[in-house]
Amino acid sequence: MQCNNQEITMIMTDQNNPEASVDDVKNLIKKKDDIEEQIQAYYDVLEDQGVGLTGDLIDAEGYPRSDVNLYQIRNARHNISCLQNDHKAIMVDIEDALHRLHAREKVKRREDQAWMPEETTERRDGLPPAFARVDAVTQGSPASAAGLKVGDEVIEFGSVNSGNFQSLHNIASVVQHSEGKSLRVTVVREGQKANMSLTPQRWSGQGLMGCKIVPMPPP
Repeated sequence: MQCNNQEITMIMTDQNNPEASVDDVKNLIKKKDDIEEQIQAYYDVLEDQGVGLTGDLIDAEGYPRSDVNLYQIRNARHNISCLQNDHKAIMVDIEDALHRLHAREKVKRREDQAWMPEETTERRDGLPPAFARVDAVTQGSPASAAGLKVGDEVIEFGSVNSGNFQSLHNIASVVQHSEGKSLRVTVVREGQKANMSLTPQRWSGQGLMGCKIVPMPPP
């Protein structure tokens, strides 16, 4: 198996198509899921053989072990290494696609805002600009317990605010370093500011928060 992620990056490296569509993002996520399934399948092969990625394949006398299938193990290890590289590449492409998609939404939002009634745009006066939006919240998650709701526009997340926000990595870093600790989160909901306390922690679902946050440009 050759390590090659050309197919994965083809969507996002097309210079003639700088914008990303929702379908582009869905296709990339589908490829990511396929890669993860393949990686798990090869890990299952290693588990069946009773070895891992680095287990010794030589016996005490220096001969190849006869109690395992050496070809299957070497093939699985090689494929896992290649697929892990592909997985890293596609995660970069997914984030890039999301940024492109939100950039397109930014233009559309500005166009739509130009036609909004004056009283609608004025109700946000005096509030700091939002740098991210809550796109999904899982019931029973730390985010749900904190009171976050879909559509909330984030103006403060721990130490992250509109003045220092650069990408979602800023939020991810704060979350990773605050497991089990209370974070101050401030959002704008229906034109009103709301403060809440969020404690990132392990729960029955994925991640430490149980919500999806996407970047958004200042209004």
